[in-house]
Order: sequence, then structure tokens, then C-alpha cells
Amino acid sequence: MDALPAVVGLFVTSFIAGTFLPFLPGSSEMALAGLLAVQAGSVLTLLATAVVANVGGATVNYLVGHRVAGLAENRWIRLPAAALDRATAWFRRYGVWALALCWLPTFGDAITVVAGLLRTDFRLFLILVLAGKLFGHGTVALGTTWLTAA
Repeated sequence: MDALPAVVGLFVTSFIAGTFLPFLPGSSEMALAGLLAVQAGSVLTLLATAVVANVGGATVNYLVGHRVAGLAENRWIRLPAAALDRATAWFRRYGVWALALCWLPTFGDAITVVAGLLRTDFRLFLILVLAGKLFGHGTVALGTTWLTAA
């Protein structure tokens, strides 16, 4: 089986699933599991593709959040200062480390946007998001390969 179409499809699916765009939650994990089950490519190639693409989608979320942060000072589009202060306090208390939970459907997308909104250090963002996505997709890969080997 030619792995290139599978890898390209997985990349596109994982990238979109990593963004805040309305998409089936967990779709990158489901696509990864399906491709692993039919042995559409090597485990490492498929895992790396899903993780890199999903981190790319999360980075888009961060950049969108980062751009939206400037709207608070815009005289035409007002973000309530109290709401922004509450979000900032919550994220400072829990948010940076919550980025490691970015693999969770829906919550993970939201937390990556908030990280950009609150201007989290991008290097720390990438490290924690990469760790979280690797954990989530790695668990799926491990479980799928274990099940198909049995």
C-alpha cells in the first residue's frame, strides 16, 4: 500500500483537528488509529505526521489568540477589561501547565487560543503542546499497535 496518500490525508486531518475550527473532536486520533490498524505506513511516520500537524494547528490557535489580544485596546471593538482580567488570572494560576492537556478534545483547542490571547511565551507553549500532543497520539498509537498485534 502506498503510504503517501495516507500520510497526506492524516496531515490535513490532524492539522484541521488541531485548530479551533469546527471539526469532529478526536478526529486526528481516530484517523491515526485507523491508518495504524490497516498498516498504511510505519508507526513512527504516522505518529510523527499526526503530532507535527496537530501542533501546527494548535500554533494557528495561538496566533489567532495573540492577534485577538490587541482588540482589547481597539476603540471600536471593546473587550471588557473585567473579563480579560478574569481570564488572565485563571490562566496564570492553571493555564500554562494546562497546555499539556491540549490533547483533550475541545478543551485543548480552547486552551491554546487562551495561551495566545494571554501572550504565553511561545517556546514554553511549543514545548508543552508538543508534549501533550505526543502523549495523546502516542497513547493511541501504542494502544492500536498493541490491539492489532494481539
